[in-house]
Amino acid sequence: MSDLSRHKQIIEILRDRPFASVRDLQERLGVSAATIRRDIDKIDGSGAARKVYGGISALDGAAQATAFARPYDENRDLAVDAKRQIADCAATMVADGDSVIVNGGSSCFHLGVKLAERNIRLFTNSMPLAAYLGDHGKCSLTVAGGELHREPRVIYSPAQPVSFFASKYFVGAQGISPDGLLESHPLMVRSIQELSMNVDQIVVLADSRKFSIHARNVALPLSRIATLITDDGIADQHAKMLENAGVSLCVVSANGLGG
Repeated sequence: MSDLSRHKQIIEILRDRPFASVRDLQERLGVSAATIRRDIDKIDGSGAARKVYGGISALDGAAQATAFARPYDENRDLAVDAKRQIADCAATMVADGDSVIVNGGSSCFHLGVKLAERNIRLFTNSMPLAAYLGDHGKCSLTVAGGELHREPRVIYSPAQPVSFFASKYFVGAQGISPDGLLESHPLMVRSIQELSMNVDQIVVLADSRKFSIHARNVALPLSRIATLITDDGIADQHAKMLENAGVSLCVVSANGLGG
């Protein structure tokens, strides 16, 4: 494949998602990391897309004031203090003996860590959380079946329906809008929708940055959400949006937000 053909393919990929990592482009294009980095440098130099840490970003994310959705490895290190406080609050909603589903994502990972020693049954599709609980946890752990998707770090197969039923489903989101929870990855949309059918109550863990992030697909409407836990950076207009949708809002105090 010629350099020009790869550049066209990379730009085409960015039409469907705001960011592509070096690893993802390696797997999709079948070339080395060094080749992908050279391609990114050339595309950035041409002005067709923007070189960012770990990969390449579509121009609309750079040119507009609003933020854009980030991959797991990048998002994991943002707003860590807020995520930990949100996870603390969410953990108080889990009683001993409960069965809960903790979705993939960095905020949910922090919750899973806090639940590791609890007397509960926990189901997760998160590869990082499953690995952590396998080494450190004492809770009863059920891991989703299927293939490992390295971005967004979840295990999923449409051919293996989930038979785990829970009182609460803890889920994050790449973005939140009046339309609902937003995700850029179609796989996450399908997984979230399927898991949401197996629970009594849906609880969203989302730091306040998420209200300004755009992602392409609606995973769940706000009407499906019972509670949303966020930090005190949330704007009044977004709090009002949730109130109008009938979502119970829990706000934690967090310092040192990143991103």
